[in-house]
Amino acid sequence: MLPIAVLAGGFATRIKEISMNKPKALVQIAGKPFVYWQIELLKKNGFEDVIFCVSHKANEIQEYLGNGSKFGLNIKYSFDGSSQLGTGGAIKKAIPLLGKEFAVLYGDSYLPTNYELVESFFKNSESLAVMAVYRNQNKFDKSNVTFTSGTKIKYYKGLGNSQASYIDYGLSYFRSPAFDIIKHSEPYDLADLCHILSMDNELEGFEVFERFYEIGSVHGIRELSDKLGRA
Repeated sequence: MLPIAVLAGGFATRIKEISMNKPKALVQIAGKPFVYWQIELLKKNGFEDVIFCVSHKANEIQEYLGNGSKFGLNIKYSFDGSSQLGTGGAIKKAIPLLGKEFAVLYGDSYLPTNYELVESFFKNSESLAVMAVYRNQNKFDKSNVTFTSGTKIKYYKGLGNSQASYIDYGLSYFRSPAFDIIKHSEPYDLADLCHILSMDNELEGFEVFERFYEIGSVHGIRELSDKLGRA
């Protein structure tokens, strides 16, 4: 499997009553830090090299994960620096660690799907990026993706679209030139980049069928805790 970047630099402001001033990665889910469940899932799907893009309380995440050896993974870190770079800017900075082709996972997403299928589709694609998408129909959040022709999609950032029935699943694959428009050390949102790529017909969609879970909200934390507590 290709290297995967985990975007774990957020402030956890929406869940501060649960996070207790910890980074989201270390919020307790079914008795363990969320990042434990996340990396166990990545390991199960065959990933070996994981790069955490970190900012807020990065030292706490690094202290828990270390170099990944205790989890059977190779873990490295890319630090935003004195100011946050945003999700797109953080990946831009991490490219020397990621290489020419890589996956990206949001740090608050738990995605129980077959990652190898998405990666295989990406490797056979000629586009700069592939986004895993789920037929959401506004069920779990506002849908923001439409298929245009074949596998080409239009992605409407975080705003939703009245004609969209799919949603960004939280897993995407990129070729490094996709980030050429971002300047080094420039704060940039990954959603803005994906929107531009989709308008340039450089973003393809791969449909997955397993629902996503997230810990960006109190409701999401409770849902995932119930799921993993029964596992």
